[in-house]
Amino acid sequence: MFGLSKIFSGKSTEKAPMLEALAAYRSSAFAIGIEQSWVKDIQQTDGKSWHVKLVLPFAGLGEIHDIEAFINQKLACKVTIEAQVKLSEASKFKQIKHIILVASGKGGVGKSTTAVNLAAALQQEGAKVGILDADIYGPSIPQLLGLQGAEPKTADNKHLLPFEAHNLKAQSIGFLVPSDDATVWRGPMASGALNQLLNETDWGELDYLIVDMPPGTGDIQLTMSQKVPASGTVIITTPQDLALADAQKGIAMFNKVNVPVLGLIENMSYFLCGHCGEPNHVFGKDGAVTLAHRHGVPVLATIPLATEIRESSEQGHLIAQNNAESISETYKTAARVLASSLYYQQAQSAVEIVITDD
Repeated sequence: MFGLSKIFSGKSTEKAPMLEALAAYRSSAFAIGIEQSWVKDIQQTDGKSWHVKLVLPFAGLGEIHDIEAFINQKLACKVTIEAQVKLSEASKFKQIKHIILVASGKGGVGKSTTAVNLAAALQQEGAKVGILDADIYGPSIPQLLGLQGAEPKTADNKHLLPFEAHNLKAQSIGFLVPSDDATVWRGPMASGALNQLLNETDWGELDYLIVDMPPGTGDIQLTMSQKVPASGTVIITTPQDLALADAQKGIAMFNKVNVPVLGLIENMSYFLCGHCGEPNHVFGKDGAVTLAHRHGVPVLATIPLATEIRESSEQGHLIAQNNAESISETYKTAARVLASSLYYQQAQSAVEIVITDD
């Protein structure tokens, strides 16, 4: 590929085939291969062994082994890749580079479980991640993270310290209101409380802040869409026609307030039969695919109806961080595609076309 060897000007062009092979790698996350600027060093350790250092501009460490395998096969050599994640864009809110809203048109579709596992998957992929529970009326994040009964703390009597669990930073109204009490607030009060949680929490430096939104298209959704510089939203649905109809309303709302819909996740997509192992589409089939095609957005993942997800959630464990469970790779793949789409979206918007008289 033209010009690849020039990123190491003055050094041997023997590295050019390695650079070309890296650029040729393709996947759902690495849509245009490994870009030149990501390659920081290439060293030949012996006749047929190479060591490559990469700095990825989005969460994607889980694919390094696949990249190594691709290079090994393409060049018939052994390569080890050392990689780290470092987002290059400026922070959009405080020290947070991306705020991602996880929303649903209706309740009961597994939105909170998906949100927290998506956050965990991004962390596993090498990013610094936080999660904000914006579901004021039904906060679930404290239980999903195993933080029931935790009491908020402050270092300066002005800002709340986020809770930390499973290498995630977390904040929720559930830490401020007793779990057995009802939050009886009108819309403006709920929106104000959410704003306070977001603005008065000392998040520190984060690559991604996942916001678990309440279901529906009300005041809180509008507040987050209009007052917070969200990078985009992920819509959670199930294959049922009713859930899809409500998901459609959610997409329409975010389109109206100019928040990009980054993709759909179809939860409870199918059930694997314990006897024959075949998928059983209990709630319908391909509903999210049809809806996604209609709006030109990807389906980031199809999550099965699995006992393991429920059991992990009830115990305060995050199945996305359990490499022994096959479902964890589904969440991680979704996280990589989500993170890379944000990067490519940012890179595309940064391209400036200048027309001159020349």
